[in-house]
Amino acid sequence: MFAWHLISNFIQTLPLYIFTLSSNVNAATYKPVLPPSYPLAVRNPYLSAWMPGNQVANLPTATPQFWAGQNLSWSVLARVGGTTYKLFGAPASLTGSLEATLTTAEYTSTHSYFTLAAGAATFTLDFFSPVSPKNYLRQSLPFSYLTVSVSGAASHDIQIYSDIDESWTGQTGNTVGSYNSSFENGLSLFELFVKGAYLYSEIKDQALWGETVFASKPTSTSKLSSQAGTAASVRAQFAANGNLTGSTTFAEGNVVGLAHDLGSTSNSSVTFAVGYVREAAINYLGSARTGYYRASYPDAGTAVSHFLDDYASAYTESLVSDAALEQKAVATAGSNYSDILLLTTRQAYGGADVTIPNDTLNTSDIMIFLKEISSDGNVNTLDVIFPAFPIWYVMSPEYIKYQLEPILQYFETGRWTQPFCIHDIGTHYPNATGHDNQIEEDMPVEESGNIILLAYAYVQATEDLAWAQKYQSLFTKYANYLVTGGLDEPVQLATNDCCGPLANQTNLAIKAAIALNAYGKLFNATSYSETGLSFANELYNEGLGLDSARTHFKLQYGTNVTYGNDSDYAVVFNVYPDILFSLQTFPSSTYSMLASYYPTEQGRAGVPLDSRVDWSSTFWTNWAAAASPGTEDSTRDLFINDVWKYMTDGLNTPPFSDRWFAIQGSGGLNNGGSGDLIGGFDAWRNRPVVGGHFAVLALEGADQF
Repeated sequence: MFAWHLISNFIQTLPLYIFTLSSNVNAATYKPVLPPSYPLAVRNPYLSAWMPGNQVANLPTATPQFWAGQNLSWSVLARVGGTTYKLFGAPASLTGSLEATLTTAEYTSTHSYFTLAAGAATFTLDFFSPVSPKNYLRQSLPFSYLTVSVSGAASHDIQIYSDIDESWTGQTGNTVGSYNSSFENGLSLFELFVKGAYLYSEIKDQALWGETVFASKPTSTSKLSSQAGTAASVRAQFAANGNLTGSTTFAEGNVVGLAHDLGSTSNSSVTFAVGYVREAAINYLGSARTGYYRASYPDAGTAVSHFLDDYASAYTESLVSDAALEQKAVATAGSNYSDILLLTTRQAYGGADVTIPNDTLNTSDIMIFLKEISSDGNVNTLDVIFPAFPIWYVMSPEYIKYQLEPILQYFETGRWTQPFCIHDIGTHYPNATGHDNQIEEDMPVEESGNIILLAYAYVQATEDLAWAQKYQSLFTKYANYLVTGGLDEPVQLATNDCCGPLANQTNLAIKAAIALNAYGKLFNATSYSETGLSFANELYNEGLGLDSARTHFKLQYGTNVTYGNDSDYAVVFNVYPDILFSLQTFPSSTYSMLASYYPTEQGRAGVPLDSRVDWSSTFWTNWAAAASPGTEDSTRDLFINDVWKYMTDGLNTPPFSDRWFAIQGSGGLNNGGSGDLIGGFDAWRNRPVVGGHFAVLALEGADQF
């Protein structure tokens, strides 16, 4: 695992990072596990590059992908004493080159490291996407690092090369490029643009209106050269000569390459930056918002130059946070839990943009926008923020407030007139334009409960009651809706909308009860708490929501034929805030009952989320794990281990999909049919809802980093 001694050695080794190699160079070692996909450059919804796990063994010729599955061209080559080695993403046909051999692959919460043997030298590729949740400047910079380090070269001449192409712009054959080297400190900067792109336009979830950035600076011991041209010619130039021609005129279909000549060296490293810049990043109610960083660095050149100069500080921060997260996760729930959280962190933060107004660049006016990645692209969906909130609660509670601000400020305009809370503030990212026509994906109880519980979470973590009081009239409006509609539910959708609408959903009624109690405690309004407690009393003590044997909560509450099916159940994850905040809406025996029941529904690869479906959810089962007390934590560990097995079973390659098949559907692949693959992913990829994996760690307290 990641060692604390690296921190003390940091000054001597910066920026070199060297792994201890496996004794068997023909078989790679995967630390802590081989995941479905490795995060490479994951910073926001439009800068999100991954390497499928099933390609990593052949890393020198593997193909990275945008989160949605589009191939990205990103190559890394190195010369050792005149011999060219393919390290990453290079074509198999590169004449006269050899493939390096992968020896170690490792991920932490902010780094993906790959170590390769290349003749006399060992190279480490460090794909580093900072997670700096309390440093809004650093977190908002839309760039990611690739550091290539060499060791053991026995004073051979070393040259290192990398290139990208227009696949990063979302277009083929419709891209223009520019090159600039007129900056201080030797910055070489390529920028690629889509010709005639419309503002805020996308294609297959890749942004079109911004600019792809590829840059580097020479080190004190390297000479940096640049070239644009056909992939074959630029790579051949480097392979033959170890440098580039300096011809930087870009044409459609070209690559843009940067090469460092390190001369004779045994140990050294160079760093590249890749990014995607959008000056107008978000359309909020018709006004543009931009990245927080632009208040200090208003153009791509100054921003990426600062980003490269900030490497040492960002790297030091990452070593501390990586080690601390691993240590806390292992201590809380074991190494399997740690493996999950380390793979979760970049994905959760990579779904968000930290913004300020584009006109004033006022850094006191912060809003964070979260994309409902993969499912439908909505903006600041409350039932995406809600399941993700444990990671914000643990690492950056202010994120909760800043994600709610765009919603609450929209409400204050009076343009949303429904008595219940809105589902999202924009049908598709980055257009946060509200729903003035009142047409959206209504989830009345779901979202009314979510917004209250999120506000409560923020205040609990920060003690900033003044913020909640500023919007108290809005929270009161939605609490009043829950009073009348929380235990008398007409047919409606809940967060797992793919399951379809139902009336009298027990999980929703539980949410209403806890949210009303939270509202009452937040604003010292005892009547609301009493109403919430009365809901809980009916559902549990009086048995309204229970099966006749009182072993579990039914999918739907009620005693008539329609709602009386004892075999129907739901994983009632909505009880989790009651435990997290010690609200005591439900008695402790509720949670003991659930902890005893869930294992009885364990299938071949997990507990299905409810009796209607054959799939499970990584984040909701982590919520259920956190709400499953026991002297030996057996049910908690059951849920965690189900997610870990899914993450490591080798059947999946998408960026941490949060939904997988837990039991056999009809005609499933495991039985020779064409249906579900047990242990395989069902849907979705790269969604920020995986922040819910932090639910168990959140029980240890807020703001832990």
